[in-house]
Order: sequence, then structure tokens, then C-alpha cells
Amino acid sequence: MKRLFTLRVASRLTAGLLICVLGLSFAQAVQGASWNRIEPLKSRRAEVVEILGKPVSEGADGALRFNVMGGSVQISFVDQKFVIAKKLKPELEGTVLQIILQHERSSDTPESMKLLKNSAFVRDDKQSISIFRNPKDGIVYTFIDGKLKTTRYTFADGQLVRARR
Repeated sequence: MKRLFTLRVASRLTAGLLICVLGLSFAQAVQGASWNRIEPLKSRRAEVVEILGKPVSEGADGALRFNVMGGSVQISFVDQKFVIAKKLKPELEGTVLQIILQHERSSDTPESMKLLKNSAFVRDDKQSISIFRNPKDGIVYTFIDGKLKTTRYTFADGQLVRARR
């Protein structure tokens, strides 16, 4: 009798643990790619300024530009038009939409970043430009003449679906 009780408790604990692991893996699957603790559809302007300091400039659309080691970064934010067009929850207005890193002298290549055989990325080539996109994680790398020039962090596909009303 005691052994049967122990087996039942163990199987319930195992099932509970499995549910937790699956829940955590699902939660990770709907996060966008983040950079420097800044995450699309979660971080807000005040957090960005707290992390990166005073911006070098601000665009007419509210995008902030910062100088960072190795280049610059531009961070744009969700506006009301985007909320309406994508049918998003209104509270997402003002969160980070996209982070664009401009690399000045990067030595990274698709080979050094192991992108050529990474099935998570879709590759597009036009003349001397190669673009590697990972829509599941919300990250895009742009290479010009084989060198990394731009990294874009945006929302993940699943994250956008969950952000809808």
C-alpha cells in the first residue's frame, strides 16, 4: 500500500515537472530577440534611456539613436498606428518595436557566426548583400561584402500573435 502511494506521488511530481518544463519552453518560444536587456514589445522608452543613457538624437517618429561600442543603435517604438494596423493590445503602445545595430568595423561573417548551416535562418542574397532572417526569434543579420553591417532585433512571430487583442 505504501509503495503504491509512493508511486502515485512520484508520477504526479513527474507530470507536474513535465508541465512546468513545457510551459517554460513555450514562454521562451514567444520572446523576441533582446539586446542589452532591451526587448521588443516589452521594454519601454524610460528603460532604454536608463540602460543606454542620453540619446545622440531623436527622430521625428520618436526613434532614439545612441552611439555604442563598435557603431550605433537606433531604437524605434510601437506607435498608435502600428497598434491599430496589427490589432495589438493598446498597452503595447510605447514599447520597443525594433532595435537596429549598425556595425562600423565588424569582422563577423556568416561563417564565423555559423549561420550557413543553421536551419533557423532563411537566407536571401542580392549582389554583395546577404540577409539571414530568423522570424521565430525576431533577429535579422545583414552582411555586405561578407562582413556584418546590421543586426535587427524585433518581435518574434509568436510574440506578435500573442500581443493581439
